[in-house]
Amino acid sequence: MADADDAPRILYIDDDEGLRRLVSRALERRGFHVDCATGGKEGVAMATDTTYDLIAVDHYMPGQDGLTTLQQLRKLPAPPPVIYVTGSEESRVAVAALKAGAIDYVVKTVGEEFFDLLARAIEQGIVRVRLHAEKMRTEQQLRESNERLQAMLHEVNHRVANSLQLVSAMVHMQARSVEGEGAKTALADTQRRIGAIAQVHRRLYTGESVSQVDMAEYLGALLADLEETWSTAEAPRTLTLLAEPLALGTDKAVSVGVIVNELVSNACKYAYGPAATGEVRVELRAEGDKFLLRVEDDGCGMPADGSIKGTGLGSKLVNAMAATLKAVVDYDATHDGVRATLRATA
Repeated sequence: MADADDAPRILYIDDDEGLRRLVSRALERRGFHVDCATGGKEGVAMATDTTYDLIAVDHYMPGQDGLTTLQQLRKLPAPPPVIYVTGSEESRVAVAALKAGAIDYVVKTVGEEFFDLLARAIEQGIVRVRLHAEKMRTEQQLRESNERLQAMLHEVNHRVANSLQLVSAMVHMQARSVEGEGAKTALADTQRRIGAIAQVHRRLYTGESVSQVDMAEYLGALLADLEETWSTAEAPRTLTLLAEPLALGTDKAVSVGVIVNELVSNACKYAYGPAATGEVRVELRAEGDKFLLRVEDDGCGMPADGSIKGTGLGSKLVNAMAATLKAVVDYDATHDGVRATLRATA
């Protein structure tokens, strides 16, 4: 038998004085603390003033039956679990009680069997309620923990983006202080590559997800930066994006961003003449569990002898990033200009 202070507190509502007395004795012998109410109104009033672990309600009571009492108990600020007590031929009533919010029902019979059934239903009901409460507390703790982790990851991405922005500024300062166009160009290319990666982390800390990047938004912002860099009044460059809704993880988004940065930059530099208008198109779309990335222009195409313009670092970066995606970049030899296509797992 449980200690008095630890005993579950039960309220038994029944208009039958004799049965109330028998139930009270039987449940107290089994370790419960029992209060009794003579009817539904009194029981609701007692439940309003006192916290009970569980309430057992008889169906047939004059003035206010069990179903009405159950409905009123369910409206309390912290409604207690309720077990419904019915007659042996009242399955319809029992079903109605369960639909109204009772957690279980017990059929009233003559003899000690009824007290055993009621006690067992009470024990199981209390355990079920406690397990549910523990489950809700655990889920709440998990939600709070997840919110803290989300906030921490947002802060990490914020700091990474700021750090990359600082590195980019340092590279820009270095580019202004060096002599030689080759060094200046190399540093400017490095600054754009850093910007492409920083843009990913900026999207992560400003977006709703800390692990998935909205690629349409990301590529749109990246192309806007590249167009501002490469388009001039003397040599206008129009960068067009056709992107379906697609979210990628951080590492894949970085790889795609670097690939787009290199291919678009190469097209802007080499596809068209220094005083010509040119367009570069970027397409991104889902293909089942994969995605397709395509960058194309209508310029002079790749050198027929296979030679590489510039230092070749951009091509090496494209191949390296494609390898991290477990993919390769294919070039369409039939296209007028350059058309580069990559397919990888999303």
